[in-house]
Amino acid sequence: MKTALHCFAIAPPGVEKLVAVEIAALGGKPVVVAGGVEFEADAALLYRANLELRCASRVVVRIAAFRARTFFELERHAKKVPWTSYVKSGGAVALRVTARKSKLYHEGAIAERLLRAIEGEVGHVRVGVATVEQDDVTATAGQLFIVRFLRDECVVSADASGALLYMRGYRQAVAKAPLRETLAAAVLRSAGWDGETSLLDPMCGSGTIPIEAALLARRIAPGLASEGHQPRAYAFEGWPTFDASAWSSVVSRAQSAILPRAAVQVAGSDRDTGAVTAALSNAQRAGVADDVAFEQRPLSDAAVPDADAWLVSNPPYGVRVGGGDVRDLYAAVGRLARTRLPEGRVALLTPEPGVAAFTGLPLQPVLETRNGGIPVRLMAGPSSS
Repeated sequence: MKTALHCFAIAPPGVEKLVAVEIAALGGKPVVVAGGVEFEADAALLYRANLELRCASRVVVRIAAFRARTFFELERHAKKVPWTSYVKSGGAVALRVTARKSKLYHEGAIAERLLRAIEGEVGHVRVGVATVEQDDVTATAGQLFIVRFLRDECVVSADASGALLYMRGYRQAVAKAPLRETLAAAVLRSAGWDGETSLLDPMCGSGTIPIEAALLARRIAPGLASEGHQPRAYAFEGWPTFDASAWSSVVSRAQSAILPRAAVQVAGSDRDTGAVTAALSNAQRAGVADDVAFEQRPLSDAAVPDADAWLVSNPPYGVRVGGGDVRDLYAAVGRLARTRLPEGRVALLTPEPGVAAFTGLPLQPVLETRNGGIPVRLMAGPSSS
């Protein structure tokens, strides 16, 4: 019997429960903790999690946990870590070390000892670069190992994802203040949209919310968001233990689940011509150009699919794009919903719950998270009072 992998899906704050639901749907047994979701997996489930999770930032495998208060102890434990399962001789390695409230606090010295241990087990490796992107870490080169010391307890994790999971690959053209794909998916999930009702984003920017909605409606795994529905690259593909047969089966299963067309209308509009041009290009790259209708229109003249459509959007707010009267903007959204979407629902990502009151709609918070480092809430409710 193969040993189970101890996996952890990193999630933005407030999104952990959504990721847990996704993992459970894949057949895993999720445990929600601060910052993400723990779950046990075989190779196939690990691969599926990377390919199919819509809301997680990254999936890592916990490969070691030990207590060390001296460098001697660190070196002794580091020799027992199964480095050869995750990096090949001559490969590149990137280390991201954080140390808090521990006797060993010099992060550079910790990394030096670990690199020495890796070379002792694997052979010569090249040193990659690990950088921080907002609230997460990504490796620009090499297999990333995330090392966390807290109160002398060390946890070593091997990154399985490579590029962060929000990097589906389709969004090369962006408008102002773009919304991450993973957050757009979390917005849709938190609002309760399941792909069975038409959807409109009348301030779509570069189209992330409508595109993620189309992917959901057609059951396209986010890792297959491309014109040919081919998978993006993942770090686990470079592991010596990589199971190519299991990966091929996972990809084939996900491809066979794709519906030929979305069963509902998905629409996006924006007053900015450049934003709409970007949205059209992104939809083409995502393989959903025929499933989303993008148009250049002002908010007041948005092309509403039908009276019971959902309005889901990330309206511009002052600290993000500047300018404009927030009260007038939200009041206009409320008028649009009441007059043209009387049987639908509204979900708005806002920097503070108070601004949603300007819509005049009975919106309630259903998600609290962060967008670009800014605390935000998703306010959702019916389209009429």
